[in-house]
Amino acid sequence: MNETDRLTIIPVSGFRQMTTFIQLPRHLYAGLPGYVPPLDLTQRDLLTPRKNSFFRNGRAQYFLAMRGRRAVGRISAQIDPVSMEHYGEPIGFFGALDAIDDLEVVSALLDAAGTWLRQRGMKTMRGPQTLDSNGEFGMMLEGHHALPMVAMPWHPKWLPAMMDACGCTKVRDLVAYQMHTGPDAEEAHLVPASLRLGEGRLGNVTTRGLRMDRIKEDGEILRQLYNDAWRNNWGSIPLAREDIESMIVEMKPLLKPEHFVLIEQAGKPVCVALVVPNVFDISADLNGDPSPLGWLKLGKRLLRHEFHSARVILLGVSSVLDGTALGAIMPALAITELMKRGRSLPYRTIELGWVLETNTSMRRLIERITPEPCKRYRVYDRPLED
Repeated sequence: MNETDRLTIIPVSGFRQMTTFIQLPRHLYAGLPGYVPPLDLTQRDLLTPRKNSFFRNGRAQYFLAMRGRRAVGRISAQIDPVSMEHYGEPIGFFGALDAIDDLEVVSALLDAAGTWLRQRGMKTMRGPQTLDSNGEFGMMLEGHHALPMVAMPWHPKWLPAMMDACGCTKVRDLVAYQMHTGPDAEEAHLVPASLRLGEGRLGNVTTRGLRMDRIKEDGEILRQLYNDAWRNNWGSIPLAREDIESMIVEMKPLLKPEHFVLIEQAGKPVCVALVVPNVFDISADLNGDPSPLGWLKLGKRLLRHEFHSARVILLGVSSVLDGTALGAIMPALAITELMKRGRSLPYRTIELGWVLETNTSMRRLIERITPEPCKRYRVYDRPLED
């Protein structure tokens, strides 16, 4: 075999290899319809131990697939004690899986990640997730040409078939919906006049936005409500205080009071939703690594809030309302409030995702407004045999 054709898998070490790891997808997928590279800066923050609170408990190893001197694929392997406690099994995880259209490359990357996890006592490998399910979660199956969205992964169409060929099996599918804002959408989601917040039957139910001068306090309310609401949901990993604090630091330049919907009953928080602007709206034309002029453009767009889309990343209802009529309608009320906020924000579309394919109650609610998912993702398992 020619040395330039020989495939090797190497663990990432040092700044230069880490840079190759971060930038690789945009070199592999350049020109593919629907692909938009994320900013290198955000990816470095996601993957660097001192920047990501995942590494407070978790650990990870990154790998590159090389043909000679050319990088042709990448993968991460990670162990997360918080996730293992949630699932109750010795499950390790893989993520950041990107590769050329070559089964040998994908198979070798999965083998490398699986070996690393098996050597550390894991019995199953699950993913992709980068680095946990609160980050980029699942492999894209459908929606390659849809609007790219913050913290939602993009994969080429050839990867899912290769997962099946490499012994990976479906665990769950996740879907996302694109909701258009404006009068038509509000009419489709119209709630009865008797269910207006602060009036009639809901006289003791009120809502408010984010308090920018007390953002840490509101972040903690968000964390507690989210963890309570999603405590029994598959794939949902509890947010620690450090997680929400780092999220606030990262998102604060993007956030406005209207991005946060807190619904209270008699002054007690019972439902929360958080919307974040879609960074791709202001960075898509900068190819991931802006020049000095590009950074200037990005800063100007950020200051002017030149976003036209956003994503609901957190939506939860307190367990206090489990089994009650108010609890059943609370997500609808939160979405109604988001639509009202849309009148004062520049967003034309809001993405709702991810949603478990089995979450029929939430899907029925969303499909009153938008009948079909815009994207579908899959989470896979692969046994790690001795």
